[in-house]
Amino acid sequence: MTFLKRSVWKLYWKGIVAKLSLDSRVSLQLSVGPCSYFDEPVDVKVTGLPPEQSVEVRSKLTDSKNVSFEALATFCSDKNGHIDLARCPSLGGSYSGIQAMGLFTSMRPLVPHSRLTKRDASTPLSIDIEVTCNGLVLAKDTVQRRFLGDGVQKVPLEGGNIRGSLFLPPGPGPFPAILDVPHYGGGLTELRASLLANKGYVVMALAYRGYQDLPKVMDKLDLEYFEEAVTFLRAHPKVKGPGIGILSISKGGDLALAMSAFLPGVSATVFINGCNANTVFPLHYNGTITIPPLNIDTGKIIFRKDGLLDIRDALLDPMMEENHASVIPIERANCHFMFVASEDDGNWNSVLFSEQAAQRLRDHGKENFEVVRYPKAGHFLDVPYMPHCPTSFHPVVGSVVVMGGEAKAHAEAQVDLWKRVQEFFRRHLGRRRPLSGWSGGCLGGENVERSWTVFNLLMFYVYV
Repeated sequence: MTFLKRSVWKLYWKGIVAKLSLDSRVSLQLSVGPCSYFDEPVDVKVTGLPPEQSVEVRSKLTDSKNVSFEALATFCSDKNGHIDLARCPSLGGSYSGIQAMGLFTSMRPLVPHSRLTKRDASTPLSIDIEVTCNGLVLAKDTVQRRFLGDGVQKVPLEGGNIRGSLFLPPGPGPFPAILDVPHYGGGLTELRASLLANKGYVVMALAYRGYQDLPKVMDKLDLEYFEEAVTFLRAHPKVKGPGIGILSISKGGDLALAMSAFLPGVSATVFINGCNANTVFPLHYNGTITIPPLNIDTGKIIFRKDGLLDIRDALLDPMMEENHASVIPIERANCHFMFVASEDDGNWNSVLFSEQAAQRLRDHGKENFEVVRYPKAGHFLDVPYMPHCPTSFHPVVGSVVVMGGEAKAHAEAQVDLWKRVQEFFRRHLGRRRPLSGWSGGCLGGENVERSWTVFNLLMFYVYV
């Protein structure tokens, strides 16, 4: 008798769902404006449902490594049969409560511990959205999340020694310029660079490991490699001087500090979850300077019951006497700094490192910095709406480690930081004015007379 009741109930629901799926009034609406750029929010709405109807809304994508990411949330339609993700709470699934972009930021990989990878910023990322009820699809659509704006050029850096991609806004310029330095394991990452180029910056996404002919295994780094990148960027005829900005994260952070301290022409540096001391391996410069890596205490690595490693405290305090030689002398720099730290960074103690960097500047009578902290955010603070990555394979450790962060707080931090980064570079790299005749709405710099040395022009033409 119980089996019969269940069968009747199942047939009843199949009938309801079948009616819904055939009803043309059920509609999935994705309002993204004229362009769906990755750093812009998407309005997701469902209409045409019966009042108080429970449905599931699912998002899916496949990244450049062929890893699938998904998110799922359950909603109940209002009295008008509508669901608006900006107003309706998720009742369960990948996230709970009201999060307008929860279907994007709460995506999780089907291959555990994977971080979303998009190698080529010149092509969009396709995200499928579908509305289901009892396993049957009621409505579906696909949103193309773009990275490269109309008229923005992507130029591979193939000559000379440096490797990466150069992103050029449309128009003659000149534009303020930014050098984007990634984390150690990223190779070439173009997403931040392409999205900033949309906003009127010449941006170089620089690779320094594991890309094209760059070595995968390293035992040292030479600052001359990064000096060549800075020199090239400053020499570009579309770049407005006198100095450039640097955007960095993780291992890229101590490299950015070293560039700011030792190289001319750096005006503004953003340091995201980095270390104020040199890390991983020695850094050499000019045949006379060698900065040793910060010492590590492997005894402070925690082996968790779930098989993951907690390495947060493995890097020793840079202020310990035996580590003083590893600390980057940022008091030598003439640029402005933004030190950004996630309070739940599992990779290392970003809060300690950012506070020590700020204190070192204070001790030398400098106030050319600001400090930004994000409670409950993890290590990989990325562009807005990038899925949170709480665990990831660490190329230095050779194992999966905890990266930290709570998904909702991490997502909010990424949106806030993206605004702060743009404002910081606006203040310290010069004002920009709107470019006329470009539908992408990119902003450009004021025209100023430039004089270029023969050396710098030759450097430019080597790469293009």
